[in-house]
Amino acid sequence: MSTSVSTAPSAPAGAPGPATTPKAARTASDRARAWATRAPLLPALVFLVVVTQLPFVATLVISLFDWNSLSPDNRRFAGLSNYASVFTDESLRDSVFTTVLLTATVVIVSVVLGMLLALLLDRTFMGRGFVRTLLITPFLLVPVSAALLWKHALYNPEYGLLNGGWAWFMGLFGVSEPAQPDWISDMPLLAVETALIWQWTPFMMLILLAGLQSRPAETLEAARLDGASPWQMFRYLTLPHLRRYLELGILLGSIYIVQNFDAVFTLTAGGLGTANLPYTIYQTFYRAYEYGLASAAGVVVVIGTIVIATFALRVVSSLFSEEANRA
Repeated sequence: MSTSVSTAPSAPAGAPGPATTPKAARTASDRARAWATRAPLLPALVFLVVVTQLPFVATLVISLFDWNSLSPDNRRFAGLSNYASVFTDESLRDSVFTTVLLTATVVIVSVVLGMLLALLLDRTFMGRGFVRTLLITPFLLVPVSAALLWKHALYNPEYGLLNGGWAWFMGLFGVSEPAQPDWISDMPLLAVETALIWQWTPFMMLILLAGLQSRPAETLEAARLDGASPWQMFRYLTLPHLRRYLELGILLGSIYIVQNFDAVFTLTAGGLGTANLPYTIYQTFYRAYEYGLASAAGVVVVIGTIVIATFALRVVSSLFSEEANRA
């Protein structure tokens, strides 16, 4: 009696076993390819963490201590008392109010002026590229250089251009030698705001000009043929289209102006009621040597900036989504 033995075909050498499916192999290959793509970015990521996150963690730890560098042996854990001082100390509270007032004024005026300039540059006229380059120039200047320009070339009470223009204007009314105002001493906060508005208006103009040039031409042409006036087209077509761009400009401008230090330090040195929160942190850290209190104020500024930046990123994301849907 012969016994028949059935033999199954053997798998070729090197083939994946039954536990390894083609889908799993493909997933592992995609994962390896993704890591190979990201690998060149890892040194930059490590560097970013080292130079930004580790100092922030150190600042967060220092903010929990009562630490004056003039008395290093008296350092002690203070918990959240430094944060309470940030919101209850009169000078710090005044600097918070100054920061809010300075930021709101500069952002609002810059947006309005940027809108007017963007509407001007959206039209076709001879020399538009040259005019646009001139209008962008203030934003390209180093902040300290811009502040020095305003302090010495414009605000100086002896040879500043503003006093020269003031004398010429008063001369039109028969006043030969008018009193020369000291712009920084007489109106310090307005002097800082004016310098910042001059520098940040081109930034707002560029964002809004990009929004104006992304308007659908068919809709504008249809409204024009239907007899809509320029104001109606601006009110019902242009302004709703620019809403996201206005939000983006306001949020990004707020992020940068909240942290502004150069103009306050250069023009007024924080005097005459112009000390904002970054300058007060500088004074607390480098003048009063209160490391814990200055670190707590710095953490408050960072948290506020992160909150604003979160909204800005959402606006940017929605803008990209709208452009993708339109395409």
